[in-house]
Amino acid sequence: MHNHRVVVTGVGLISPVGTGTEETWAALLKGQSGIAPITLFDALRFSCRFAGEVKNFVPENYIDRKDIKKMGRFIQFAMAATQFAMAQSGLVITEENADRVGVYVGSGIGAFEVIEREHSKLLTGGPDRVSPFFINATIANLASGQISIKYGAAGPSLTVATACTTGAHGIGEAWHVIQRGDADVMICGGSEAAVTPLSVAGFASMRALSTRNDSPTTASRPWDTQRDGFVVGEGAGILILETLEYAQARGATILAEVSGYAANSDAFHTNAPPEDGRGVRKVMQLALKSAGIEPHQVGYLNAHATSTPLGDRAEAQAIAATFGPHAKDLLVSSTKSMTGHLLGGAGSLEAGITVLALRDQIAPPTTNLETPDENIKLNLVRDTPVPVAMDYAMTNSFGFGGTNASLIFRRWS
Repeated sequence: MHNHRVVVTGVGLISPVGTGTEETWAALLKGQSGIAPITLFDALRFSCRFAGEVKNFVPENYIDRKDIKKMGRFIQFAMAATQFAMAQSGLVITEENADRVGVYVGSGIGAFEVIEREHSKLLTGGPDRVSPFFINATIANLASGQISIKYGAAGPSLTVATACTTGAHGIGEAWHVIQRGDADVMICGGSEAAVTPLSVAGFASMRALSTRNDSPTTASRPWDTQRDGFVVGEGAGILILETLEYAQARGATILAEVSGYAANSDAFHTNAPPEDGRGVRKVMQLALKSAGIEPHQVGYLNAHATSTPLGDRAEAQAIAATFGPHAKDLLVSSTKSMTGHLLGGAGSLEAGITVLALRDQIAPPTTNLETPDENIKLNLVRDTPVPVAMDYAMTNSFGFGGTNASLIFRRWS
């Protein structure tokens, strides 16, 4: 059993606040919102008419024109984010190393927009109208597949699909692949493009979405007393992970070390956590054990906090229970206040944000936190970023079905 140390050498982010890693990061530090009225379809009849759309995305900047129609929007986002991550890492895949480079990129839903479009064509025009590219553009594993093909990554290729925990699980499971010696490098994360009529209608029917249509930029408000549901976002987060030895041998710039990871299940309910957040508490405790550190060593936590009344409170209680006396010092924020909830792309977007927070020694803010819920007793970062000297940072992700993940990164110096 190998136990290789694993480091991050590249972060690629496509988000509602920026097309690119540094653009996204700069916008978050400024507290900019990416949430606005929906433009991807006519939402006039919907109870929720806003979302976190990726702005001004030009697929041709990242994908050959002839291949675009073969890729759903979530695949396109994954390809673009990978390009940013690969450029930052300086990784070059050759015949010599291809078998040791794998891809674990997932999606919680896949290409909803393609399914809706092609189903409409089937109903109105018959089966002959369905695109021959329908299947390839739709299925979740084609994000990993297309990345592998473009870059020639011939190592392990697998797709995680665990709802809103997908991105974090993709990174954590890729970490395990490298740790046990099955690959030297993994391209990993998650992507989602679920701002579609059926998706928004479905979440709205569950009463899961905010309906603050008169003020979209203030609709996502984790931990605030006036929170009324989450905001659907879209985008992708891709990380390049490598063994420490491989990264150092090729002279790569190391951004952080993956220090710990854990996954578990609430085993409680498909859509709601237990009020005490016991599954979340346990997964954070397991991640700390995996990293071999004590709670007081964590300086910042990027919370899952989606802006739902039950979810925010359960996670906050779990954080307070896990970190004990240190909870009053631990900086906690939810960048979903600006990006909305990227579903299958959320965990990896926020993992990338956590790596950048460690790199720059600063905790990004939570916006729209005007009146914190009095039952949530955490050291919440509000309005403006907070500089912090820290060695470790954590990020949480949870999904329907009660699936949980927690990742811990260590500052590299």
